[in-house]
Amino acid sequence: MSAGTLYIVSTPIGNLEDITMRALRILAEVDLIAAEDTRKTSILLNHYTIKKPLTSYFEHNEQVKTGWLIGELQAGKNIALVSEAGTPTISDPGFRIVAAAIAADITVVPVPGACAAIAALSASGLAVHRFAFEGFLPPKSGKRKNLLKKIAGEERTLIFYESPYRIQAAIADMIEVLGERRAVVARELTKLHEEFIYGTLPVIAEKLGRAVIKGEFTVVVEGCPVRKKHDDQ
Repeated sequence: MSAGTLYIVSTPIGNLEDITMRALRILAEVDLIAAEDTRKTSILLNHYTIKKPLTSYFEHNEQVKTGWLIGELQAGKNIALVSEAGTPTISDPGFRIVAAAIAADITVVPVPGACAAIAALSASGLAVHRFAFEGFLPPKSGKRKNLLKKIAGEERTLIFYESPYRIQAAIADMIEVLGERRAVVARELTKLHEEFIYGTLPVIAEKLGRAVIKGEFTVVVEGCPVRKKHDDQ
C-alpha cells in the first residue's frame, strides 16, 4: 500500500470567504483533518457543509500526535493539516509533522491561501520587495529589546505578530530601540472591525493609547535607513 499525502491547507484569518476552491476540495476529499483548534475548524467546515473526521494537533500535543499521524499517512490515509487561522507552520504548529513526513518519504503538498503577515504587508505602504518576518516577539521586555537590538540594522521591512495584551509595551520597546520609524499596525484583518493604524512608531503609540485594544495585531515596520545605519558605524 502506498503512503498517503499530507496537505498543508491555509484557511481564512477572519472572513470565511477567504478560502480557495482548491482548499475546499482538499478538505472535502481527505480522510482526516488535523486541526490546531477543532472548534474553529468545525465552524469553517459547517459553513461549507464539509463533514470529515477531525483530530486535534496543537502546541501541547504535537510531539505525541506526530507519530500517530505519520502512522496514518503510512497506512495510506490522506491528511489535511490546518491551523486556527491562516497558513499552518507560520507561527503555528506544523513544523514537526512536516519534517517527520519528509523524513518518512511522505509527499507534502502546500495549499496556499491567507496569511496575516502578507496581508498586512501588502497594505502597509512600506517597501515590499524585501522583508523579514519575525513572528511573535518575546513576551518579556528585556528579551524583547535584546531581539530588537539584534535586528535594528536590518534594512528589510520587518513584520511581527503581537497579542492585544502586549501590543502597547511592544510598540514602546520598538520606539526605544528602533526610533521614529514609519510603521503600520493592522488589527482584526479581514474581520468586521479591521483597522490599519499608520504613522511613525510614536504616532502609532499615541493612537493606541486612545484606542480600545482588542483582537490580534500584525505590526509592519520600515527597515533601517541605509544612511542612518552607516552614520552609526
